Amino acid sequence: MYDCKVKTFVPCIFLKDGRAVMGEESGKEVSQDPAHLAAVYADEMADALLVVDCSEKEEEHEEMISCLRSICSSVQIPVLCAGNIRSLSDVKDIIYAGCGMAVLDFSKKDNVVIAKEAAEKLGKERIAAGCREPHEITENEDLIASSVSLLVLLEEKEQAACLAAAGIPCLGAVPDLEEKTILSYFAEPNAAGVTGKAVNAGMERIRSLRHLLLEHDYKVNARRPVFSWEELKKDPQGLVPVVVQEAYTDQVLMVAYMDENAYSKTIETGKMTYYSRSRKKEWVKGETSGHFQYVRSLTLDCDLDTILARVDQVGAACHTGHHSCFFNTDLVQNRLERRNPQRILESDYATILSRRAHPKQGSYTNYLFDHGLDRMLAELGRENAELIVAAKGKKKDGTVDEIADYLYHLMVVMAHEGITWKDVCEELAKRAKESDEKSTEE
Repeated sequence: MYDCKVKTFVPCIFLKDGRAVMGEESGKEVSQDPAHLAAVYADEMADALLVVDCSEKEEEHEEMISCLRSICSSVQIPVLCAGNIRSLSDVKDIIYAGCGMAVLDFSKKDNVVIAKEAAEKLGKERIAAGCREPHEITENEDLIASSVSLLVLLEEKEQAACLAAAGIPCLGAVPDLEEKTILSYFAEPNAAGVTGKAVNAGMERIRSLRHLLLEHDYKVNARRPVFSWEELKKDPQGLVPVVVQEAYTDQVLMVAYMDENAYSKTIETGKMTYYSRSRKKEWVKGETSGHFQYVRSLTLDCDLDTILARVDQVGAACHTGHHSCFFNTDLVQNRLERRNPQRILESDYATILSRRAHPKQGSYTNYLFDHGLDRMLAELGRENAELIVAAKGKKKDGTVDEIADYLYHLMVVMAHEGITWKDVCEELAKRAKESDEKSTEE
């Protein structure tokens, strides 16, 4: 997840009693909605998040994990979690909640033992070590080399000594975001990123600090276009049309236009910004409604005169309240759309949700919902057994039928548990990315 080639900015979220607080020693509330705060940091171009569990009692752990899961679901950037890790089970809870790394406090001897076991079970790339003093690094040098992929330096006053002792990438707390401080810190060969309260308070400076680092030949996660605006072919009004497509579903959401300023702001901020031909000015999609579009990719066509924007859409794209502006279809097109194999699972899942919301007499789906999770799981187990028998018999048609039955019962369980195909696909995408990163490291 981390190397020293790209310099990063990582704000902290301190969790206590389901709230974001000022720090480990302070219960002063920052936000009652930590997931929203995480999304704000991500919007402000944080490279990752460090979440610190400040709970004091064991029974608060489950509440923290639930909050952590919401945070991980609300952002597309890596999340690290530190604090109150007492066992391998705690590490697993953190990783399964969606975090990229668990940060174990090496001032606690038990955590040093857990780090080795966790690295063996979950992979070295999942484990970071939190260190306060240089001796915690030097005394565990061999273990860190074999079982830890990142050091999180927790004490500002020991930064220089810890950086000098470290042999792997470091994420360090800094006292401020002054240019001199940042350049001095990143001059150290093991410095991969900065974190701490100073980053929290100075998120508006991150964009200018990235430019500062670029000027000093450091690599940062700055958005820069492959094609300049001058290279694009504009219409007579000096605009370029943009076809907007949802990255998750491939659904076309809308068509809009960009001028040079909108193009630059979109790339710089990561939020889709357009030019209104009627109002003669730029506008950020979602600025008034909250239905922002976050950029996944911008692709130009062969003539360099049309942009295809793949986005993460929040809420509805259309001003009418429809998810897409393209909703005026006839019956024939709806039938053809339903036959699209890439849409059928979403369509069937939507039907299951509709049956739950609007029960229909004689519906098998409603029968399952009425009888609860145990009945659903029993039927899912039966379909699984029938699928195994069909596959063992090497009967393709029968196996296809059983797979379809199994998927239906699986979707009923998913609906009962509030799990969507998007959740599943995001988990698969996360695993694929981690596998690619691991292959690259090897």
